[in-house]
Amino acid sequence: MSDVEAMWQSWLSGLPSSKRAVAQSLRTQFEALGAADAPDWVRSEIDENQPQLARFVLLRSLWRGAIDGWADPGALEQVAAARRLLDAGADRDDLVLLARAIAYEAVFAAVDELDCGGDVNVPGVDIGWVVMESGEDGCPTGRPLSGLHENLLTMDPSGRDGADMWR
Repeated sequence: MSDVEAMWQSWLSGLPSSKRAVAQSLRTQFEALGAADAPDWVRSEIDENQPQLARFVLLRSLWRGAIDGWADPGALEQVAAARRLLDAGADRDDLVLLARAIAYEAVFAAVDELDCGGDVNVPGVDIGWVVMESGEDGCPTGRPLSGLHENLLTMDPSGRDGADMWR
């Protein structure tokens, strides 16, 4: 048994049976989604009451769609400027890297702004926002998804944490 698995079993055995079943279900879900560090995500969700599964699914979806979507066949060609650059002889792989890097920066800025919960540059406005986990019925659970910007790079499905975009 690996050290990670031994630590998991030790932690799991210390939980009440109701939480143990939830933890095992969460681990199965995280692993099915490809989370390499599933036990860490589960422990945070259980011990800290953080909606880590919702956080993981949201960030992974943003990465796969908004960032990596530019590598899909025909994605660049739908943008007139990119099509002109390709027609002029630009390297498609370089344009994909550029598009992905720009998309990453845009997604990061958006989730960072969501994490702030309000615009500090607008004085006298007492309004803000929160990103909230919802249940299967779509109703908020009361658990906010905070610190989204902190884990965006770790959602890179390639396991490179986005390093290829800045090479």
